[in-house]
Amino acid sequence: MTATELKGGPLATLIRTDVAERAAKLAEQGRTPRLAVVTATDDEASAWYVRSIAKAAGKVGITCDIVDLGPAAGAAEITATLERLSADDTVHGLMLQTPLPAGARLEELAGAIDFAKDVDGASPLSLGRLAAGLPAFAPATAEAVLTILEHYQVELQGKHVVVVGRSTVVGKPAAHLLLDRNATVTVCHSRTTDLAALTSTAEVLVAAVGRAGLITGAHVRPGATVIDVGTNPTEDGGLAGDVDPAVAAVAGALTPVPGGVGPVTTALLLRHTVEAAER
Repeated sequence: MTATELKGGPLATLIRTDVAERAAKLAEQGRTPRLAVVTATDDEASAWYVRSIAKAAGKVGITCDIVDLGPAAGAAEITATLERLSADDTVHGLMLQTPLPAGARLEELAGAIDFAKDVDGASPLSLGRLAAGLPAFAPATAEAVLTILEHYQVELQGKHVVVVGRSTVVGKPAAHLLLDRNATVTVCHSRTTDLAALTSTAEVLVAAVGRAGLITGAHVRPGATVIDVGTNPTEDGGLAGDVDPAVAAVAGALTPVPGGVGPVTTALLLRHTVEAAER
């Protein structure tokens, strides 16, 4: 058995096409959607990702401002910048890119982002509303997991889904989104005893821990759908997922890395920005 590849590229193209049409309508009304991305790091991988967001935004009619505070920025400066941009009526979407300087935590700083502009669902208010089943922008990567599953018509209602990872960026919000689709969700993490015993029962498995090749064939139920959220840099400059490539011989369907969750995440950030501008 060879797993069906759940490619994110074609889905991302569909989302971007819709975003471009909506952005053009807003522009006709004199309101160009604008996204501001605040960075405070010299991490090159992060810089590349932010540049890719800006490039993708430009292609669909969204203005993207990169506000680079540098790796020496303190929490007070980052907070003040987020508050200033939150109060700027010309900014519709706002996000804080990680990694952050030592001592600065996304969970604390993101509280300075206006809820209506929190297009990556990072603020405690956004996460709380998501957990309560209230309208909010979900973290784009977590939403990308659900969007891929729905696009490829993977049944979730009543199914056992295991999420490996409990971050507020992916694991926890993805679990809430899956629960909203009536899945039965188990969340595993670094302290889980006998991980394979749990993951091998999952009809849908989401790997989001940031450890290359952690999920092997022994962790996967034959025929299961596996969503690989991992983007771990390799020595040759490439990317490796959290799922060992050999899992393709066991799973029924599997997202590739790169080319799976990543493109959909970026497209959803753009869609959230347009939605914020429309509101």
